[in-house]
Amino acid sequence: MPERIPPKRRVRVPARLDPYLLAAALFAAYATVSVLRYRRMETLSWDLGIFEQAVRAYAHLRTPVADLKGPGTNILGDHFSPVTALLAPFYRLFPTPVTLLVAQAALFALSAVPVARGAARLLGRGPGLAVGVAYGLSWGLQRAADFDFHEICFAVPLIAFALEAVLARRWRAALCWALPLVVVKEDLGLTLAAIAVVVALRARRSSPRTAAYALGVAAFGIAAVVVTLTAVIPAFNSTGSYDYWGKTTGAGPFTASGTKLRTLLWLLLPTGLLAVRSPLFLAAVPTLGWRFLSSDDHYWSTDWHYSAVLMPVLALALADAVDTGRRSPRPWLRSYARQLPAAAAAAALALTTSLPLYSLTQSATYRKSPEVAERERMLATVPDGATVEADVGPIARLTSRCRVFWVGDTRQVVPEYIALDNVSGWAGNPLEYARDLHPGSRYTVVGVAYGYVLLKRQA
Repeated sequence: MPERIPPKRRVRVPARLDPYLLAAALFAAYATVSVLRYRRMETLSWDLGIFEQAVRAYAHLRTPVADLKGPGTNILGDHFSPVTALLAPFYRLFPTPVTLLVAQAALFALSAVPVARGAARLLGRGPGLAVGVAYGLSWGLQRAADFDFHEICFAVPLIAFALEAVLARRWRAALCWALPLVVVKEDLGLTLAAIAVVVALRARRSSPRTAAYALGVAAFGIAAVVVTLTAVIPAFNSTGSYDYWGKTTGAGPFTASGTKLRTLLWLLLPTGLLAVRSPLFLAAVPTLGWRFLSSDDHYWSTDWHYSAVLMPVLALALADAVDTGRRSPRPWLRSYARQLPAAAAAAALALTTSLPLYSLTQSATYRKSPEVAERERMLATVPDGATVEADVGPIARLTSRCRVFWVGDTRQVVPEYIALDNVSGWAGNPLEYARDLHPGSRYTVVGVAYGYVLLKRQA
């Protein structure tokens, strides 16, 4: 008789590993998107250079000066984000802006662990993983991962772990996870306060003492914002003030109401509008408030990185609302809540076709053009330690080894080099532009590469 071949065993992945496998996949995706954008020399703003200058200073145990904000500017007098010093040891080992991009991808991916884990604890493995996928592919995280580096990458996992602890009724852990938000950015003390209020609301019946402590933490969060804006930041600012007062007030809630409504719909529709039924949604109110009351239209839209801190709030609020909805006495709500996690994941997958992660399916994403290689070779001729005045294009190729200033804002410093992305011709004749910037100094063109121009000051 022929030998009987035993059937193959199916390998089952333990449910407890789901959040970590999801986080690993998201890390690979976020890091690839952001690093390849840098490799293609498509950096979107000067922010990556500013944060690299600050982290580079921390790595060498110096004051966190970001010359791109003005020669000698202490970054703590611009935004209060001392948490970025945590990247200094890694940057000391790998002194490149890529270190910041990879760290940001890791922090964003890490935040998927508490979201998926917390959702699975409430809803079960399948729905919980669906909420995790919807979160990981959310437009707010994708936009932030694609837009250089920003300090809020630290806030995203802190908020996620804090709200996971709230759902698990681990009140002390929730407050401890949220407390470091005050050193991530000056406005996030208000988010700390909101999370503390959520803890107080949830704990008020079972543990009145915990509720009282939570209200104390909320008061601390508000006080931290007031002190930071009125005393700490002005102490590091050369003008003795907070530079963003003009941007954080003045517009009113009805200015650009169409754009704001569109942003609000982008936030709420992926949750089926159910997230607003959860008390956790209160944690999103401070960020939405200052953004929509601001006079700066950048804050109102779905662009850039400003919505990333809202994504863990919305995802875990959705899980909480679905859990409550499944136990509703109303049949339509029970049915709606049961279907919503899968629908949210499907919507996130569909929307990804118009978001940054979709670029991973396109071959051009992985290619470095000969034009970029030539520009890099030209910029590499600038000696280490040189003073350079530059615009967005060249900045991130120079801040790891030169002292770089923003074009037109060197004040009393006359830089040794001027590096310009003049592809659009915005600077006109580069030599004439250099004379306008620094009357009395003479520059000559020492390199041209596909629209990029490098000028050197003559003795």
